[in-house]
Amino acid sequence: MNDRGTDRKPHSISPKNSSGYRVLKMKIIVNTVVMIGLAMVVIQLLYQFVFYGHFANWVVLFLEHTVFRGYDRAYDRALEVYRLTVRDHIEWYYMAGILLVFTVVLRIYLNGFIKYFNIINKGIDALIEENEGTVWLPPELRAVELKINSIKHTLEQRKIDAQLAEQRKNDLIVYLAHDLKTPLTSVIGYLMLLRDEPQISQELRCRYTGIALEKAERLEDLINEFFDITRFNLTSLTLETERINLSRMLEQLISESGPILEERELRWRTDIAPGIEFAGDANKLARVFDNLIRNAVNYSYAGSEICFSAQNTGGQIRLLIKNHGKTIPADKLEHLFDRFYRVDASRASATGGAGLGLAIAKEIVELHGGTISARSEAESISFLVIFPVD
Repeated sequence: MNDRGTDRKPHSISPKNSSGYRVLKMKIIVNTVVMIGLAMVVIQLLYQFVFYGHFANWVVLFLEHTVFRGYDRAYDRALEVYRLTVRDHIEWYYMAGILLVFTVVLRIYLNGFIKYFNIINKGIDALIEENEGTVWLPPELRAVELKINSIKHTLEQRKIDAQLAEQRKNDLIVYLAHDLKTPLTSVIGYLMLLRDEPQISQELRCRYTGIALEKAERLEDLINEFFDITRFNLTSLTLETERINLSRMLEQLISESGPILEERELRWRTDIAPGIEFAGDANKLARVFDNLIRNAVNYSYAGSEICFSAQNTGGQIRLLIKNHGKTIPADKLEHLFDRFYRVDASRASATGGAGLGLAIAKEIVELHGGTISARSEAESISFLVIFPVD
């Protein structure tokens, strides 16, 4: 089914293709009319030439020259036998003839109709066997062909996406496992120094303790990323909806992020409309905006500003967070919300997490009936979250 010429191109399914069955219906109607007409012609021939035509004479002559050959009055004997066996029961023979004709015609008709099911089954087999190429069906099954190819392409894309996500996860686990060694080695090393050097100065003791604590915190972050990977694969998100003041939540998150911005010499520019209310899961929405804030902080140029606006207009709640940083290429931007995807693939990057923050954010936003999108141009990165006003 996949070896036909390439003169036809697969098309996507659209509402217009719902009329694709008209060709099939027309062919079925034509076949039905032809079969009925053929049956009527055959029955008419039986009536005129078999039961009430020359057939009777042929039968009588056959009996006269074979069965009753040499007998007295052979013709009368043959005629009597024909009358008793055929002529007196002509209606039953006629009905049997009609039944036989319709049985043969119906069988021919059904064989022609059932072939479409066999063709469709072969197309479905192509889906199961994951054959490469496009499935081709007869023109009258064009609508079925489009649907099968649409399903086939969807399954192929899902398989590719799943394999890519699995590869990203495996690569990420390898990177994280490698990164675990560095802080762990540092923690052990500095703790051993503190143990083996009891006379060490207080200044060095504080320095070593601070370094060990910093490495231990990094180690904790890496371990938490492992747990994020496990939770994301084994659990599904559910919402605990309540009425929340979205404006107040955003102001609180922005306020709490102040120390992080100071470390990177960043500053806020906000435009948050007061009193925006929304029915949602407060904890999960806080996670969405916390992820977006951290993402903006991690990928902003030092000394730049981060803009955050929230407005309730046109029946929508629109939230925009924008920062100034290195432009994300278009080929990477389209994968930004894929699980386990990191724009900075370097395993040594301090900002590179498990690549789950934006994927989880998208899932939470969509569970609330909203959308999230990203845009990057002219050394700026912006995320737009839109919720319908409930």
